[in-house]
Amino acid sequence: MKHFFILAMISLLSLSCSQDDTTDQEIDDNIPAPQQTYFPPVDGSAWQEASLEDLGWDESKLNPLLDYLANKNTRAFIILKNGKIAVEKYWGNNILENAAFDLNTKWYWASAGKTLTATLVGIAQQEGNLDINDKTSEYLGNAWTSMSQEKEDLIRLKNQLTMTTGLDYEISDLNCTQASCLQYKTDAGSQWFYHNAPYTLLKDVVENATNTNYNDYTDEKLEEFIGMDGEWTTFNDINLYWSTARDMARFGLLIANEGQWDGTAVLSDEAYFNEMINTSQNLNPSYGYLWWLNGKSSIVFPGLETSVDSELSNNAPNDLFAGMGKNGQFVEVVPSKDLVVIRLGESPDGSMVPIVFHNEMWEKIMPLINN
Repeated sequence: MKHFFILAMISLLSLSCSQDDTTDQEIDDNIPAPQQTYFPPVDGSAWQEASLEDLGWDESKLNPLLDYLANKNTRAFIILKNGKIAVEKYWGNNILENAAFDLNTKWYWASAGKTLTATLVGIAQQEGNLDINDKTSEYLGNAWTSMSQEKEDLIRLKNQLTMTTGLDYEISDLNCTQASCLQYKTDAGSQWFYHNAPYTLLKDVVENATNTNYNDYTDEKLEEFIGMDGEWTTFNDINLYWSTARDMARFGLLIANEGQWDGTAVLSDEAYFNEMINTSQNLNPSYGYLWWLNGKSSIVFPGLETSVDSELSNNAPNDLFAGMGKNGQFVEVVPSKDLVVIRLGESPDGSMVPIVFHNEMWEKIMPLINN
């Protein structure tokens, strides 16, 4: 193989040297220009599409992917390439409204909505309303947990963003945000566990820091800039965000462009953005600020106490990062391929967070997009 590579390089160099009449301009003209990112209008439903043929994708691999998704209870699936819709498909009924599931159907993001909260915290910080290194008690008041004040004061907003609060997870309800449910297990920063309650309380942090209702803040600081039309609801202490699949794709496109939307800086704090989508602590390399990261050497999956020597998805590109929710609600970004991938639906395999399904989904996507 090494000898073949060397011979190939010699042949290429020889060919280049023999074409003395080829100008630098002619060579440059043969290099494809970088694709400019498309942003759909903020108002209306117009959204440009990109044909698979023009993208050079393998159209024969599309139906196997769609068939797989259909058999796994998917209701909405979108792939954006450079902002344009390359694939968009809807299946079945919206069981919540007994109507056909289509581009106007609103569905819950589940824990994929954590990525929205991470973004809103970053916006609140860039506007000077909070600092993620502040003590949580500065925004929730003393005794927001049942810990001693000394131990409670160790918890910072950053610990809530990174699942490292040190709160006891051996309790009956990990969603309970009452002080009696928030008990000491270890010092903040010394343990990683996927604990919903401290994340949920970031809503109260943002509301108290900005003196603004959470839905209003989401609309004023995020939705109106990118054309989203979603809504937060509360169910059994859980914050749930609801929107259409295209709304989710708009958010993914914003994040794919590092917080910028068609020349407007929505999340302009570059340091915060980079921290959000990269390893945030050394306990779980596959976790940023409420975003899951691929391509890392180990991972602590939800519900587990210890890490395993695995990455999030060995079938997906290494630079993928994702918001992942119960029953397979996914908002995913692949910077190296200028992709945003959206999946909404019911549980594909009965698991809470379908990691196996996610990996198999990418096993079907890659043959389609690799050209």
